[in-house]
Amino acid sequence: MTIDPQHGPLSSRDRLYLDNAATSWPKPDSVYDAVDHFQRTLGAAAGRGAYRHGQEADRLVTTARQRVAQLLHVLDARYVALAFNGTDALNMAILGSVRPGDHVVTTDVEHNSVLRPLRFLEQTRSVSLTHLPCDRDGVVDPSRLRDALRPNTRLVIASHVSNVSGAIQPIDDLGAICREHAVWFLVDAAQSLGHVPIDLEQSPVDLLASSGHKGLMGPLGTGVLYAAPHIWDALTPLRFGGTGTQSGRDSQPAEPPEKLESGNLNMPGIAGLAAGCRFVQERGVDNLRRHLQDLTTHVLAGLERISTIRCWGPREPHRRCGVVSLTVSGYDPAEVAAILDSSFGIQVRAGLHCAPRMHESWGTLRTGGTVRISPGPFSTMADMDRLLAALAECTS
Repeated sequence: MTIDPQHGPLSSRDRLYLDNAATSWPKPDSVYDAVDHFQRTLGAAAGRGAYRHGQEADRLVTTARQRVAQLLHVLDARYVALAFNGTDALNMAILGSVRPGDHVVTTDVEHNSVLRPLRFLEQTRSVSLTHLPCDRDGVVDPSRLRDALRPNTRLVIASHVSNVSGAIQPIDDLGAICREHAVWFLVDAAQSLGHVPIDLEQSPVDLLASSGHKGLMGPLGTGVLYAAPHIWDALTPLRFGGTGTQSGRDSQPAEPPEKLESGNLNMPGIAGLAAGCRFVQERGVDNLRRHLQDLTTHVLAGLERISTIRCWGPREPHRRCGVVSLTVSGYDPAEVAAILDSSFGIQVRAGLHCAPRMHESWGTLRTGGTVRISPGPFSTMADMDRLLAALAECTS
């Protein structure tokens, strides 16, 4: 299936945006319409009123939660908490589950949304950390996890798809080892949910965090956290306050999802998230996956013909998803990105991409990281050809 770029708004054709790993753009028209409809027509807080528009807001929250659960193959949508972004969801999972004196295993692939909460726990709560290395493709060897586990290991954290290399990590193998040793397994799905099929009925995953504004096509300021039923009772909330339930008590509700959702939810964002999830369901995750794979295959083949460019990550397109990182001989990555933007109207990301250990393992930390290309559902082969022509011209 080819995704028709005309489904995007007219403004999407005014610039070539290839930074979908940061946030997807353009959004489907249905997302813009849903946000505008909520703001202009509903405008009520969820869980705070029995009047008609308040109830409609409640139904909208339920719809968004159910659609995320369906994409994850989660039978009970109550175990999907709505967060303010992927970082918020990861913090809820990490800070809510790790206790003083625990041991946590993570990888060199991770984003600072994982690394920084863990460093905080190491510095303030006597938590010990182990970082599993990755190979030159940016992939972690699951066999290393067995050797890293300790009697006090509580949590293992791994990205599903690297935001730097695009490499798909073997989360089923990692999760199976965690189950074998009764250790909780948290997956960062910020780069995979909506792009790669995920079936939590089959995969041994206890916690899964994701942004809502990338592969799910929702607005910025949205995120989700799935916590399995056997995990829920052990999670400590990060925020305490009004939930619209059990208002006569001054203690936090223990039931999902209210336990983790204190305060007013981002209703305009949730309206857009519900619409974004519907877009993904209608297009089909498998189709969206193939579309990104086709674009990535085309880009990688074209970049091989430019002698000054080195591509990072797996060479086989089926082992990666939607992200291509490159360096150009004699150029700082930021310089390449600036030239592409100013001279060709092409917007890509340059730098460390909030994943310093990944670049340290590659040796690109001190040279400014990489140039990252990340197409989205509305990107076309013509867009990829335009990018390749620009790179060939500006690096010749």
